[in-house]
Amino acid sequence: MYVENFNDSFYMLRALELAEKGIGHTKTNPLVGCVIVKDEEIIGEGAHLKFGENHAEVNAIEDAKSRGNDLKGASLYVNLEPCSHYGKTPPCANRIVEEGISRVVIGTTDPFPKVSGGGIKILEDAGISITEGVCQEECLKLNERFFTYVKNKRPFVVLKAGMSLDGKIATASGESKWITSDFSRAYSHELRGKLDAIMVGIGTVLADNPTLNVRHGKYRVNPIRIVTDSRLRIPLDAKLLAEDLDSIAIIVTTKNCDKEKLEKLKEMKNVEVLICHEKNNKVDLLDLMEKLKDYNISSILLEGGRTLNAEMLKNNLVDKFYIFTAPILLGSKGIPAIGDLEIDALKDAIKIKDMKCEKLFDDILVTGRCD
Repeated sequence: MYVENFNDSFYMLRALELAEKGIGHTKTNPLVGCVIVKDEEIIGEGAHLKFGENHAEVNAIEDAKSRGNDLKGASLYVNLEPCSHYGKTPPCANRIVEEGISRVVIGTTDPFPKVSGGGIKILEDAGISITEGVCQEECLKLNERFFTYVKNKRPFVVLKAGMSLDGKIATASGESKWITSDFSRAYSHELRGKLDAIMVGIGTVLADNPTLNVRHGKYRVNPIRIVTDSRLRIPLDAKLLAEDLDSIAIIVTTKNCDKEKLEKLKEMKNVEVLICHEKNNKVDLLDLMEKLKDYNISSILLEGGRTLNAEMLKNNLVDKFYIFTAPILLGSKGIPAIGDLEIDALKDAIKIKDMKCEKLFDDILVTGRCD
C-alpha cells in the first residue's frame, strides 16, 4: 500500500492541475497531466489537450527536451496509467522506456481493457520503479466521466435542474425565467462547457426555445446539442438549429416521425438526425445511449424537463446530479423537475449517495450520485 509522500503528492497535484487544461476537448479520452522531475526540479510538463493529439506524457517529454534537459534517471508523474496500445497515437509507456526515465508515479490505473495494467507491465519489465495510488481519490474524481464511460459503455450523464424549494422548475403557466440566480445560471453554463453534450426533450424546446450553447464561465466550448423528438415536432427555426453555432445538433427521432420535416432537417448545416428504436411512443433511451458512441460522446448534461428526466432515471441512465434550489415556493400547480417515476413503495425509491450542499448566494446547490 502506498504511504503518502509530500513530494509525490505535490507533483501529482500539479499533474492534475495540468490535466484540467483538456476539459471540454478530450471527448472519449481521459483528462491527463504529466510532470517530469529530476534532482527535485520540474524539467518538463504536459497535458493531453485535444482528442486525437499527443498524450500528456509525450508533451511533457517534448517540453523537457525543448528546454535542453536530459531525461535519463528522471521521475515522471502522471494521474493515469500510461497507455500501452496503438490508438490515434503510439504507446506512451514505450516512449517513457526509450527516454531512460527511471521512476514513474501513477495516480490510478486505466480501466480501459486495452490498457489496464498493460502500461505498468511494460514499465516494470524495463526495470522502471513504479509507485501507484498517489492522490488516487483526486485522480478518480477528475476522470469520473471517463471511468463511467468505460465501465458502463455509455456516456456519463449529469442531471442538472434549477428549481424552487418545493421542487418546481416552472409555474403552472410554464414561466421559468428565472427561478434561480444569475450566479447559479453562470455556474450551469460552466457545466455545459465541461461536458461533451447537452440533452433536452422536445417539450423543453417548444416551451423555452433554448440555444443550448455556452455564454458564461471559464470553459467556452459549445457542447453537442441533443434533442429527443420522437415525432419531429421541432420548429425548423428553433434557436438550437442555428447555422452559426460551432457544434452539431443531433435530433433523435423514430421511424414514425414526420418524413417531410426529416428531409428538411437532413439538409440543414450542422444538424444530424439520429433514428432510434421506439419504446412506449418515445425514443428508446437505451438504444440512444448505444448509438451515441458513434459521435465520441463520453458525457452528457441532461437539462430535460420532467418527462425526459424521469425516463432517464427509470432507465438507470443518470450518474450524478446538480440541483440548484432557489428560496421560493410555487405550490402544487407548479411543474415538477422530475415526472412520474412509478414508485409506489419507499423501498423502490432511487437512492442518492455522496450528497453535498453548498450555498451559492441566495441559492443552494445540491450534488450527489444515483446509487
